Amino acid sequence: MEEIKQRPKVGVGIMILKDKKVLLGKRHDDAEKASSDLHGEGTWTMPGGKLDFHETLIDGATREVLEETAIKIDKSKTKIISVSDEIVPDNHYVTIGFLCEDFTGEPKVTEPEEITEWKWFGLSSLPEKVFPPSLKMIKAYLNNKIY
Repeated sequence: MEEIKQRPKVGVGIMILKDKKVLLGKRHDDAEKASSDLHGEGTWTMPGGKLDFHETLIDGATREVLEETAIKIDKSKTKIISVSDEIVPDNHYVTIGFLCEDFTGEPKVTEPEEITEWKWFGLSSLPEKVFPPSLKMIKAYLNNKIY
């Protein structure tokens, strides 16, 4: 039997900032509902997700934000702020982090089975359990260090 070689997947995360506060969503505590290959159930996360085949990074980021929050981001003013490896026993993602400070709309819970609420947090007063890729993005932003 031929061995199937696993490869890393690509994820995108979007750090939406407003008045020096970051938007985070509470993932469902139930692992199945949280829908996280990186086991992020019960954590606070930025909008984001998996890149689709033949989708550009910025298009994936734009789609994920709209799907998850109903917010429309300005692609032309959104920039990459981090690249990180997310490695857990059963998965590996390379996550591209974007910064968005120019957007329209207010966050809405559009996928209540996955994200139960959206809240704004000061960068120095984050909740206790932040999804590791989101925390890496915040640290990259604060330290001005992409990888």
